[in-house]
Amino acid sequence: MSTMADGQTPMADGSRAVAGFGQALDRITLERARRGDMAAFAAIYQRFGGACYTLALRVLGEPAAAEDIVQDVFLKMFATLRGYRGDAPFGAWLKRMTANATIDVVRARQRFRGDDAEALFEAMPVAASAAEDRADAWSLLARLPERARAVVILHEVEGYTHRELAELFGQSESWSKSILARALKRLGNDDGSAIAEFDP
Repeated sequence: MSTMADGQTPMADGSRAVAGFGQALDRITLERARRGDMAAFAAIYQRFGGACYTLALRVLGEPAAAEDIVQDVFLKMFATLRGYRGDAPFGAWLKRMTANATIDVVRARQRFRGDDAEALFEAMPVAASAAEDRADAWSLLARLPERARAVVILHEVEGYTHRELAELFGQSESWSKSILARALKRLGNDDGSAIAEFDP
């Protein structure tokens, strides 16, 4: 069963079941997990672990790194669950935690490698056509520098605003807009049409 762009899964009767970070978490499971009930914690992992992994994998492009992110996020979630006040849906809270952990890895790698984003962008080949983009969107996305890929995924697929991205990266909104525009240009579609091919 495939997930639609709105984070919902089509059902046999034509209705849509919410999937990924959009799923609701019932109060009973949440309260049990807050009290340290491992079965409740396992239920939360079953429900949201795949969404955490998918987000981290899309940004980092490495299964092992994505698995590390999931482990770190769930350990942190378990340790901080009592502080969750419910101001935002649980899935949104966990999504933010996953995005933060993933961006931390991107930043650390960039510092370690001394990446010059300008040079990386200039060295990247421009996609030949929009048709090529749609035919192999993930392959094209993988050619972006990690930080640019993170901005594209978080904005175009996960729905983050430029303001939220600026906060995540510790940059300005104009930085986020510039990175996104340049990344989409390098992908060969300024309107983001190839990105629309991705399932969240």
